[in-house]
Amino acid sequence: MLAVDGVSKRFGGLMAVDSATLSLQPGGIIGLIGPNGAGKTTLFSMISGFIAPTDGRIRFEGTDITAEEPHRRAERGIGRTFQIVQPFAGLTVCENIAVGAYLRHAKRAEATAKAREVARRVGLGSELDRPAGGLTVAGRKRLELARALATEPKLLLLDEVLAGLNPSEIRDIIPVIRGIRDEGVTILMIEHVMQAVMNLCERVYVLAQGRMIAEGPPTVVCADTRVIEAYLGHGAAARLKAEGAAHG
Repeated sequence: MLAVDGVSKRFGGLMAVDSATLSLQPGGIIGLIGPNGAGKTTLFSMISGFIAPTDGRIRFEGTDITAEEPHRRAERGIGRTFQIVQPFAGLTVCENIAVGAYLRHAKRAEATAKAREVARRVGLGSELDRPAGGLTVAGRKRLELARALATEPKLLLLDEVLAGLNPSEIRDIIPVIRGIRDEGVTILMIEHVMQAVMNLCERVYVLAQGRMIAEGPPTVVCADTRVIEAYLGHGAAARLKAEGAAHG
């Protein structure tokens, strides 16, 4: 479905993403993890068209979309959430979600009906007429998810949709994300909440200092020496192994 081939992004003297490659088959939940500043959101922005890559190609369903505008990619079926949630505070929850629904439903009644349907799917059915500015952090995260889902994507890019949530809120939203996958939407998610990554993702890519350093099932990737050292520093893997042997 998605093929990112040797994609790089340079900002002046900084190489934010360096020859990153990944591929997605339809129907799964794939994780993109890595330390802060690794280039994950920059890679998302290149996939969704908000930033043009310096090098490399991006293909979606076999078509080269590297130079396409974001709205064209949205029309093709690529939706995304943003790390910093910024709803239209003066509009209701329903009106916020309808903004996404207008991509495929030109009439107001149809867009509103779609917004109400999506709201129920993400657990906002009882909040539809409430001003978006009055939502809790968890409510705003669900609203951000709903706005992207209202565009009826084939591929949904989730950028830290669980950030700022407490353990109970995370536990509540995991089935929502799994349900979106079960309805046929492929998901690529940036996430730091490893509990969610282990529960949701069939496969994980690891980005560190702009480079892909590992890829595979979450349990395998989390035990990879390169991944441990990317998060905890050089020599950390050996120290953890030694501590494990001492306690064993």
